Amino acid sequence: MLDFPTWKKTWLWLITAVAILAALPSLVSMTSAKWPEALPDPTVNLGLDLAGGSHILLEAEPSQVAAQRLENLEEAVRTALRQAEPRIRIGDVSTADGRLTFMVEDMGEVDRAREILLPLVNGNGLVREWDLSMVDETRFVLVPTERGLEQAVTDSMDSATEVVRKRIDSLGTREPTIIRQGDTRIVVQVPGLQDPDALKELLGQTARLEFKLVDQTALPSDVAAGVAPPGSEIVPFADTTAQAGTSLAVRRLGGIRGDNLVGAQQTFDPQTNEPVVSITFDQQGGARFANLTRENVNKPFAIILDGKVLSAPNINEPILGGSASISGGFTTETANNLAISLRSGALPVDLAVIEERTVGPDLGADSIRSGLLAMTIGSVAVIVLMIVTYGRFGIYATAALVINVLMILGIMAALNTTLTLPGIAGFVLTIGAAVDANVLINERIREERKRGRRVVAAVETGYKEASRAIYDANVTNFIAGVLLFLFGSGPIRGFAVVLVIGLFTSVFTAVTLTRMWVAGWLRKARPSDLNL
Repeated sequence: MLDFPTWKKTWLWLITAVAILAALPSLVSMTSAKWPEALPDPTVNLGLDLAGGSHILLEAEPSQVAAQRLENLEEAVRTALRQAEPRIRIGDVSTADGRLTFMVEDMGEVDRAREILLPLVNGNGLVREWDLSMVDETRFVLVPTERGLEQAVTDSMDSATEVVRKRIDSLGTREPTIIRQGDTRIVVQVPGLQDPDALKELLGQTARLEFKLVDQTALPSDVAAGVAPPGSEIVPFADTTAQAGTSLAVRRLGGIRGDNLVGAQQTFDPQTNEPVVSITFDQQGGARFANLTRENVNKPFAIILDGKVLSAPNINEPILGGSASISGGFTTETANNLAISLRSGALPVDLAVIEERTVGPDLGADSIRSGLLAMTIGSVAVIVLMIVTYGRFGIYATAALVINVLMILGIMAALNTTLTLPGIAGFVLTIGAAVDANVLINERIREERKRGRRVVAAVETGYKEASRAIYDANVTNFIAGVLLFLFGSGPIRGFAVVLVIGLFTSVFTAVTLTRMWVAGWLRKARPSDLNL
């Protein structure tokens, strides 16, 4: 057990050196010195409680998911029955009370219509999304299932979380914390961001882009009164437009959504030099956009963002390139934010800010100073106690302790993890755990010497027997750390990360490295007794 061939020593020192080198950029960042730009610079990111920043709690309204699903189902049903050969005609369509009802005009087509609708009702096959029933022989009734709606809300929140992550990443911030809380909430923490207003504006924008045909049959008086013709809806103009305060009647179905966008950039209109947003569709979206403009030349269509009309230009000619531009009284900043939102994708549900707070950098710096002070005082006290109590073996334990801290820092930097205030507490706890392992080993060696074993035999038995208890204790702590990481959030996860990493490094340094050092000393000095 005390035999360490050259290859094994080389391997252990290599692991130690790599971890320590990874910690150097983080150590340099704590001083006024600058790390060379030509060298890799993995650094530990500081959490919200250490670096300061913004905390925002967002909440979604699940009823929007139900309404959107109902609209999607209506359009899918109309399209499927219209494209059937021969076409199946329907009428008396209603979406009242959260259900879709319609009548098949030809009673002889009822069975064929049912077969066409079954794939839409069953969804992905894992969860039945709609219940299909018949009333009065020709009226179909589709009601959302509870499990289908729950799955839709879950999918929408997962998608919203990913969209929020993409938007924040586009700001260039490092290591934001974005997690779901409960069924309808998302927690956003962005270290280093002191002004949350821009973040709130970016996250509060749904960025649901739609292109819909203007209903030219609508009377201006009806539009002003908020009354839309059948199959249409009233949409107000955005406040940034010249038509602010007025509304427009647009066709409810048959338009194009921005789901097929592959690019969005803030540019300038070549004629007016005003900021606009240039968008690019993928192949499918470009084809649909081309068909829409080809079939409706000399007709106006509305560009709608989050339920507000940005503009309603006339289609002078088919737009076949899969590209378009959006104008709407933008400034350069608002156009750029819209481009970011469109590139990140539309939020499937509106998110409202229900809680916000800002942590100043001074508070974070004070927390770092307090944490480092506590760790320094604890470390010095432990080092003095170990050296006084165990002599040479205490010096080995001290060296292992220092290397342990550096290895934790290096591994955290390499994994790009975030250090929080509870993480510093995890550092302090790890120091205690590492020293505890050396105490167990040294006390066991002392016992073996009292029993009359020779020096080498006592050391070997002491490491062997103590290691069992050390491994058992650390396995228990590892299970607790994993559970904290899986079921905790925010600072709890930060503590768990440091704890789990520290368990591996403390066992490596306190057991493996010290054993290698002790074995080398015994082989070289061949002492007749141990000063324990």
